[in-house]
Amino acid sequence: MKDTVIQVCDLSKIYKLYEKPADRLKESLSISKKEYHKKHYALKHVDFQVERGECVGIIGTNGSGKSTILKIITGVLTPTEGSVGINGRISALLELGAGFNMEYTGIENVYLNGTMIGFTKEEIDQKLEGILEFADIGDFVYQPVKTYSSGMLIRLAFAVAINIEPEILIVDEALSVGDVFFQAKCYRKFEEFKKMGKTILLVSHDLGSVAKYCDRVILLNKGEKLAEGKPKEIVDLYKKLLVNALDDPEKAKELVTGAAEEATGGESAPQEATDHTDVWKNHLPRNPKVVEYGQKEAEIIDYAILDEDGNFSNNLEKWKKFTVKIKVKFHQVLPEPIMAFTIKDLRGTEIAGTNTMLEEAFFEVKEPEEVHEASFTQVMSLQGGEYLLSLGVTGYAGNDFRVYHRLYDVCDLHVFSEKNTVGLCDLNSRAKVK
Repeated sequence: MKDTVIQVCDLSKIYKLYEKPADRLKESLSISKKEYHKKHYALKHVDFQVERGECVGIIGTNGSGKSTILKIITGVLTPTEGSVGINGRISALLELGAGFNMEYTGIENVYLNGTMIGFTKEEIDQKLEGILEFADIGDFVYQPVKTYSSGMLIRLAFAVAINIEPEILIVDEALSVGDVFFQAKCYRKFEEFKKMGKTILLVSHDLGSVAKYCDRVILLNKGEKLAEGKPKEIVDLYKKLLVNALDDPEKAKELVTGAAEEATGGESAPQEATDHTDVWKNHLPRNPKVVEYGQKEAEIIDYAILDEDGNFSNNLEKWKKFTVKIKVKFHQVLPEPIMAFTIKDLRGTEIAGTNTMLEEAFFEVKEPEEVHEASFTQVMSLQGGEYLLSLGVTGYAGNDFRVYHRLYDVCDLHVFSEKNTVGLCDLNSRAKVK
């Protein structure tokens, strides 16, 4: 028999939005009870439950209601409608530094947090050594928390949360600031928790971690629950949602319905980049402040990123094939032009890329206003994380290198991975020990 530890029933959170501060006063003084606000649903009639021993992930874009629902579950926020039932002691990491007094030392904050959860000083004394060992921040535990780096702060916060023996652990993106080794240690602790029959509720943008560690995943969009199910299926659905229906809740529901029909054998139209009358880049979250330059003898008029199934997506899985497509209009006849793409990290360092010359995919422009398309297909070997895509079309006039058109940071790439190694790329090593 299942043992439900979190029961969310018809949960809604509504915020009143006023165009100007005076409207709030007008509404409070209105004899006719006239409303001067608009209702914003941070959550809208959400239902789900979590069983004891499960690791459940909640995913969705910014503004989908993920953090709101965790704050309601932990009692930080009060719901407008609906109810939440909890069966067990909760420990939560909702945001960096939450529950810490920045003027207190690390040690003092350990006792403060433990007391708030309900432990006596003697009980915290017994757990202190384990907490400090897990946090591993040295003598900084005797310094005020306001002097900590974000990494040290999250180490201490997670060490407290994980070592007070909670029955339910709730984590909201807190691990994203830790280094890869600290994250690995935390996830090992997750596995220990699961084996002990404890429950984890995890919000994360790291789709690789969600797919690997969660037993079940819930997908939120614009405050509504769109779907829940096995991690791989929901992550794939989320990737489609990102490039199809972020701003249209009804379209999002249609997408979910179509995916469900497809999974059960029904017909569903594939969303592939085969219609050349379509504008590819409209399917991607583009950078509104893209940097471009060049004389535009040739002009990049369209581009696309496709996953291994041929779907438009800037969310790519490590070790799976993906394709970058570039469409260029050549306003002049140009000798041996070169089309290229580059992937950079968030600091702007070029870490991967290629072009038609290096790949020996030579072509000619015979008439003005010709349009040519280049496709680059490869396996993604970068570590899980965020990257930026840049595009270019260049060439040579005699011995002089010419830039016809370049677009810097046209959109972001999110790579998700079930295992990251050290550095920017994965050598795909196979280790043996005798």
